[in-house]
Amino acid sequence: MNDKLSCPSERAMALFREGYNCSQAVIGAFCDETGMDFETAIKLSSSFGGGMGRLREVCGAVSGMFMVAGLLYGFTDPLNKKERVEHYKLIQSLAEQFKEENGSIICKELSGLSTDTNKLIPDARKGEYNKKRPCVELVGQAADLLDKIIKNRAIEETNGK
Repeated sequence: MNDKLSCPSERAMALFREGYNCSQAVIGAFCDETGMDFETAIKLSSSFGGGMGRLREVCGAVSGMFMVAGLLYGFTDPLNKKERVEHYKLIQSLAEQFKEENGSIICKELSGLSTDTNKLIPDARKGEYNKKRPCVELVGQAADLLDKIIKNRAIEETNGK
């Protein structure tokens, strides 16, 4: 992989440009970090594109970001309220940062598209598509937010916090 694609945001945007949905692009860019094989990650996240199955609800890039955060920092003990609270704080922080940068975490608000679910297949991602829709940039931003969290947590672990 060339140096440019070693950056998670660039990997995520490249995956999106290849045709993966926004959620797939984000989670796929972090397979090395999560230890999840690419095919499983892509299948797991396939339902979340277009704001969850093109329902235009929570942005797929945000959903992918949350899945990666769960894989890396999620809780497994349903009785451990402290871990649950800490994880939800992380998720809410990621959502707030994304919202601060983009104004929303809702697909239809970000894209300006309707919730017309009769159109199940997205338009080709070239030319005018990329000029009209911010999706590739949103995928990159979600991956960048995650990358910063991962790096900050690694620094904290190194410093013994």
